[in-house]
Amino acid sequence: MNTKRTELKVSAIRNGTVIDHIPSENVFQVFKILNLDNTSRQVYFGTNLDSKKYGKKGIIKISNKYFENEEISKIAIVAPTATIIEIKDYDVTKKGKVTLPENINNIVKCFNPKCVTNHQNVPTSFRVIEDHKGKMKLLCKYCEKTMGQENIEFL
Repeated sequence: MNTKRTELKVSAIRNGTVIDHIPSENVFQVFKILNLDNTSRQVYFGTNLDSKKYGKKGIIKISNKYFENEEISKIAIVAPTATIIEIKDYDVTKKGKVTLPENINNIVKCFNPKCVTNHQNVPTSFRVIEDHKGKMKLLCKYCEKTMGQENIEFL
């Protein structure tokens, strides 16, 4: 009898957060913006996993960590399809898609080298907009330049 295992089982986390449905190409960016490479918490992650909805996806599980709104905004900027699942004592207590805020303040650096925020002690401020193709863009409050995801650099 052939009993080959076809799935890799990853243990459930007792308490913490699962970030699911991350675009595979953005898993490491989410990892970096949440500073997970410098954590002492238990972290599981996978990338290029099969997804019925997206083809391929990534997932990150972090034990004993729940995210603040500012951190969820960062996730939404780089992984707008992500789902946040909070777990307490092995039970899902909260689940929802990330949503882009209308404004992003003091999270992202303006890519315009001449912007006042890059020369003076002025906190950055952006309005979240969509371009004509439905892609997310950030509009700087000060210099009025727009930048796409490829230009985003977190503070």
